[in-house]
Amino acid sequence: MSRNDEVATLLEEMADHLEARDVDYKPSVYRRAADSIRAHTVAVETLHETGGEDALTEIDDVGDAIASKTAEYLETGDIGELEELREEMPVEMDALTAVEGVGPKTVASLYEALGVETLDDLEAAAEAGEIREVSGFGPKTEENILENIPFARESRKRSLLGEARPVADRALSFLESQPAVERVDVAGSLRRWRPTIGDVDVLVAGDDGQAVVDAFAGWEAADDVIEAGTSKASVRVDGLRVDLRVVVPAEFGAALQYFTGSKDHNVELRNRAIERDLKVNEYGVFDVSELGSDGSSDESDASGGDDPDAGQRVGERVAGETEESVYEAVGAAWVPPELREDRGELAAATDDALPELVTTADVAGDLHCHTAWSDGEPTVAGLVDAAADFGHDYVAVTDHATGPGMVGGVGLDDEELREQLAEVRAVAADADVDVFAGVEANIGADGSVSVADDVLAELDLVVASPHSALDGDGTDRLLAAIDHPEVDVVGHPTGRLLNQRPGHDVDIERVAGAAADEGVALEINANPNRLDLRSSYVTVAVEAGATIAVDTDAHRPAAFDYVRYGVHTARRGWCEPDDVLNCRDADGVRAFLEG
Repeated sequence: MSRNDEVATLLEEMADHLEARDVDYKPSVYRRAADSIRAHTVAVETLHETGGEDALTEIDDVGDAIASKTAEYLETGDIGELEELREEMPVEMDALTAVEGVGPKTVASLYEALGVETLDDLEAAAEAGEIREVSGFGPKTEENILENIPFARESRKRSLLGEARPVADRALSFLESQPAVERVDVAGSLRRWRPTIGDVDVLVAGDDGQAVVDAFAGWEAADDVIEAGTSKASVRVDGLRVDLRVVVPAEFGAALQYFTGSKDHNVELRNRAIERDLKVNEYGVFDVSELGSDGSSDESDASGGDDPDAGQRVGERVAGETEESVYEAVGAAWVPPELREDRGELAAATDDALPELVTTADVAGDLHCHTAWSDGEPTVAGLVDAAADFGHDYVAVTDHATGPGMVGGVGLDDEELREQLAEVRAVAADADVDVFAGVEANIGADGSVSVADDVLAELDLVVASPHSALDGDGTDRLLAAIDHPEVDVVGHPTGRLLNQRPGHDVDIERVAGAAADEGVALEINANPNRLDLRSSYVTVAVEAGATIAVDTDAHRPAAFDYVRYGVHTARRGWCEPDDVLNCRDADGVRAFLEG
């Protein structure tokens, strides 16, 4: 089991503590190293065991000092300097900085002035009106902090899809290799590809539940075993709880449908079953037409003797081995898990009107990517080569422009964009894929675009995104950007960061209508920290006739893999391939951009 994530998390905490103390440059150094360690394909403990600290420095952005601290943690379980920083300022840094508007320096100020160490302390201080009395703060800041605390509390209870899915994939791979496992799949909100999840739920079909549980409890990736019975078990992997349930093969489809949810979808399914004198539950679909109105029989003991669940298996079983059979029993086609949110999907399944949902295989390229010209990792040529290796037919170079929300010299000014354009054209001339020269311009609070019109006109593709002033209503600023003649795509339209900030409010009906009218695509940013547009907004956009772009916002080649999170978000929004700009070939994209 890789310890990369836990090392990266500690380095990020160090960065926050150093920033809180107003230390120059070091916080960004630690954050870059954390990002590189988290994304590195080789486990840090493997590198350390085989080559010591020198091997750790082979990771991008990891120098001698950070390699030394990483080695110290792997050898002792602690980083001495971090422990000293924690002693000097004993605050719950990750919890406090989860509150929108509270950064490390704010944490330091409130700790020094009021002794705030926890979220509860922060909430109590805000409710008492104490924060407004601290120098540099005021009533409005205090009010904003108080309003954002509930969101921070809730966000800490749920994990990002991008954190949970890799753990689930590892669990599936492990269980598929076990002799006692006949079938296995994930369930719950993870199978519906919701942007955040609680626990990882895994369902197994097998006749020997104890053997499956024993194997699962012995899984080397498990940090600890929370509980283990005869057909259920829970372990913790990389900080996430993974719950296992084992059922007999004849009940696997019914159990998978039931435990996938959503609750509202399942209620509607059960109601449709009742209309047909059927009973649907996690054990199967049963014909109860010959039973009493409560589903019981006068001729049998429904208590089930030694089986506490036997009372749920009443009547003749008519389906349950597969999900398809469960839906067929109630007169419906199988419903893709992403659609199971009680938004009309069962009516569509009954009327043979479900959409032919987009798949990752339909996506032909990526229209939002970054290079070392701004804050990305690869060169232009490196990005293009990586896109070709990934299997894309085309890629767009869209580095950040200067403007609101860009700090630390990240964005390119107009002259630098022209310089980069020359390089992109030169790389494109010898590339194996089509290359679009573009930019990610910034949308100001007033809707202005942060690049001169004549420069925008020279580019193939303009992504315009909000990066600052991400509170209140952002509808008018997006409408203004959509109205700009050179804007082709609105990137991450609400500016949300999952579990960090909700982003600004958007009247999606107005925005989608304008985008459809002006021929501007609305982006689903596939980065699992964003997944913006959210799926309900995607549905509105598609119904309005707007075009969707599924982009990864890749800052490094490995991020091309994020496309699956964007595609599943699109599927949750009922997207078909024709709705998605980058499901078209390169000529189709050009036609859209020139239209």
